[in-house]
Formats: sequence, C-alpha cells, structure tokens
Amino acid sequence: MIHGHDLIVIGAGMAGVSAANKCAAAGWRVAIVDALPYGGTCALRGCDPKKILRRGAEIIDSARLMRGKGIDDADLSINWADLIKHKHGFTDPVPRQTEDGLAGNGVDTLHGRARFTGANSIAIGGTTYEAAHFLIAAGARPRPLDIPGHEHLVDSTGFMELPELPERILFVGGGFISFEFAHIAARAGSTPVILDRGPRPLKTFDPDLVELLISRGADAGIQLWRSTTVTAIEKSDTGFKVSIERSGQPETVEFDLVVHGAGRIPDLTGLDLDAAGVEWDERGVRVAAHLQSTTNPAVYAAGDSADSPGMPLTPVAVFEGKVAASNMLKATTTIPDYTGVPTAVFTIPELTRVGMLEQEARDQGIDVDVRYRDTSGWYSNYRIGETTAATKILIDRSTDRIVGGHLLGPEYGELINIVGLAMKLQLTTRQLKSMTAAYPTVGSDLGSIL
Repeated sequence: MIHGHDLIVIGAGMAGVSAANKCAAAGWRVAIVDALPYGGTCALRGCDPKKILRRGAEIIDSARLMRGKGIDDADLSINWADLIKHKHGFTDPVPRQTEDGLAGNGVDTLHGRARFTGANSIAIGGTTYEAAHFLIAAGARPRPLDIPGHEHLVDSTGFMELPELPERILFVGGGFISFEFAHIAARAGSTPVILDRGPRPLKTFDPDLVELLISRGADAGIQLWRSTTVTAIEKSDTGFKVSIERSGQPETVEFDLVVHGAGRIPDLTGLDLDAAGVEWDERGVRVAAHLQSTTNPAVYAAGDSADSPGMPLTPVAVFEGKVAASNMLKATTTIPDYTGVPTAVFTIPELTRVGMLEQEARDQGIDVDVRYRDTSGWYSNYRIGETTAATKILIDRSTDRIVGGHLLGPEYGELINIVGLAMKLQLTTRQLKSMTAAYPTVGSDLGSIL
C-alpha cells in the first residue's frame, strides 16, 4: 500500500518535531518517522539528561569550594544509582509525551527505519510512503573509530545508563563529551583521563580560557593526555588494556571503562539517499543556504543532518527546522540567521563562546579590541569560593560592537546569552553598559567585563 503526504519528516528530535507541527498547523498532511523513541538526542540521550547528572557534580564542587568557609563537606557524596534514577524521571516520559503531542496536532506518527526508494518515496518496513516534500532531521551518531577493539568503547548514551561509575575511566577525544562527562565523573569519585590526539583540546573555544579550564580540571583530579592516540583496546580480567602512543612513545595502560568522546557525524548511512538523488557526505546533506537539497528539490535537511553553517546545537536545529518548514510551506528561500548563537561546554565551571575567536577576527582584518578580565577575585565568584574565572570580549573598534565573546566561570552560561543577544541586535558596548542590572547578580558584572 502507498500512502501520500505533503511532508514526511525523518527524525523525531527537536528539529523534526518543530517542523512537523508547523506544517501540520498550516493544514498539510504530515508524517514523522523514527527508529528510536521519539524525543531525539537532546532530550533523551544528550544535553538535558547530561545536565541533570551535572547537577550532582555541581553540588559536590560547590561544597568543596566552601570548605573552611562555613561548609563541612566531609560526608557529602554522589549516589550514582539515585542520580541516574532522577535522570530517568525526566527522560522516561518524553517519548510518549512527544508522540502524543504530534498526534494531537494531526501528525501521523510512524516507527521504524526509513530508506528512500526514489526521489519522492521512502519505505518503512514493507510499506511505501510518498510525499511532495521530505525533511531529513535524523541527528548524529558517534564517529566510527578504526581502532582494534573499538567495540569495547561505551558511547555517551551508554555512559548515562551506567548502573554504577567505575574508578578508572578513559575518555577518548578532547571535545564536549569527554570534558563534560569527565567533570561529572571526577566529582562522583572516579579518576578520569581525557586523551586528545592533538596538542590543544576544545579547539573551537578560546585557547587562553581552555588552558584555565584544564588547570581547574586538574585540581579536581582530571588528567589530560595531549598528543596521544589509542592504537588498540583489549578486554582484560580487571578491565581494559589500552595501547596508546603518547608523544610518539608506545604505552599500555589499564582502565575500567573506555568512553567514546571523539565526536559525532550525521546519521545518514541507512537512508539510501543515493536512491533519491540526494548528494551527501559525512558532513551532512548538501544543501543550499535555505536548507533545500542541491540535487533533489523535494528534500530539505536541518540540524546535524544538514551541511549548513550552523553549529551542531539543539537550538540551531530547532530554528533550522522551522526555517525549512516555512520555506516548504511558502515556496521561499529564507536563509537562517546564525548571528549571536552561543554555545557552552558544561564543565565546572562552564566554558562559553559566541561569535568569532580572536584569531578569526584578526584574519578577517577587524581592528579588534581584546578586553580580557580575570574575574576570579570578583565578588560574584568570591561569594561562592570559585578561584578560576575569566572573560574575553572582542570589540570591533570601528563600530564599538561585539564580534566575539568568551566566558569561563559559574553562571556564565546565562551571561553569554546577553552577549549573544547584543550581537544579534547589533548593540554597541556603550548601549550594553547603560543597562542597569539587578545587584548583586552575575549579570551585573557585564558592564565591568565590557
């Protein structure tokens, strides 16, 4: 049997759900399909549950910072099983809530693996579905690692389902996943090691602030092995024997758990995109600036599935999904506006960024005023005992506008949003400093940071 729709969305994460609901509300017949439970990576296996786990680590770290300042943390610890149970209290209802919400809006909710059978058709199991439009929002998967013994690696999903946390943990890769989970594990009593094949981890963040974060992590018990590669992983009686090359020298080290933190790629390989004439590679579906496939006009892509300028972030995926839906509904070519989109590594404290790095600004010929502040001794950080915090704001001297913002410190994940908004609205630093903030708050530090 063949079913016809105006739009079929592949992927029931935030990008796909937002697009499906928007088009259904406009009167289109819409279907959405996913082989996994509805809700997507962020709500079920990524940012939301991760930050729930981080809350336990925050409490431990906050108490330690106040040691000798009125807080006795001697008996404070994380009960990992209870923390995981708390996480499930949020994640478990998400698939049903998401599916019910879609169905309530008139969206046909389908389950299974979709694969294209033609330019305007897909198969799910033994059923064929045709549509005038398709949106691919299938998310991402861990980057395959060509390492003997790679099957012993646990991915981020598996890490957040561990019934207990082992003592010796190796995180392979120097990106978001490794740093965030290592900071959680260290406060939960483990001894984490982050292994990065290059000399500088977190390459998309300000290098000066990254080094401060590394030092802060070392104080918490996190080791970083730079310029190191894994050559093999072997199961042993007590855990895993990991063969590495560190600065060209071979070593073998023992760990209880090895975690894949070496990045993710679009999850497109099972879609048979070639059958639909859709050009793609490991960066995603090749799309025009307005998110339409360059080789099949019936197909659009958003989020991790699109080879677009947007960062691989859930908020970016959501607004790409909405823009793609609008372009399909109205037959327009609106281009998403990525100005002022912040990102954060939720370590302890968090490291944030919006806009350009210092070198990127200089490479573009901007006469940049670099305003660096060591904020570790400021009242907002003294109050909580934090000893590591700094900011770097990049200003275009010719316009007095921010072109880049980089913050490392407690609650700076909120503060970076104000910087991003200022960039989006093209506010000058003079205008920003004219704001009167509630005091004493972290937000009230912004005027002095500028």
